[in-house]
Amino acid sequence: MPVSTVKKERCAFVGKHADLTGKIIGAFFDVYSVLGYGFLEKVYENALALELRKMGLRIEQQKRITVYYDGQEMGEYFADIVVNGIIIVELKAVRQLLKEHEAQLLNYLKATTIEVGLLLNFGPKAKFERKVYDNDRKGSLTWTEKQDTRKHE
Repeated sequence: MPVSTVKKERCAFVGKHADLTGKIIGAFFDVYSVLGYGFLEKVYENALALELRKMGLRIEQQKRITVYYDGQEMGEYFADIVVNGIIIVELKAVRQLLKEHEAQLLNYLKATTIEVGLLLNFGPKAKFERKVYDNDRKGSLTWTEKQDTRKHE
C-alpha cells in the first residue's frame, strides 16, 4: 500500500480544515518515525516545519500572538507553528499529555480567530489531539485586537 494511502487512512478527519489537518498529522508521523523520542521540542519543530514546507504549505514558526483585555495589551505568547494562517500546531516532547497542555492549546485558539489546533506529542508514543473552537462560541473576540480607547467627544 502506498505511504500516502496509509497516511490518509490513518488521518481521516471530517469538519473544518480536515484535509490540511490530515496532511499535518501525516508529516508528524513521518518526523516521529525518523527521529523517535528524546529530542527537545525545537528539534521536532524544525523537522516538522521542514516537512510541511516540502508539501508547499505556508509555515510560521514561533508566531507572536498578542492577547488584549479591555483594549489593552496584556501579554503575548508564541505559537510553535501556524500552518497556512488557519491551524495552530502546539508541540510537546513529554512522557504523556496533560490537561494543562490541552488547556494551553484551547486558550491559544481563544486568543485568535484561528479555529483549529493540533497538539502533537513526540513522547515515548506518538500522540496527537485535534481541537476545534468555533469563533461564534468565542464571543466578541475583543481579546484578539487592540481597541481604540480614546473617548470621542
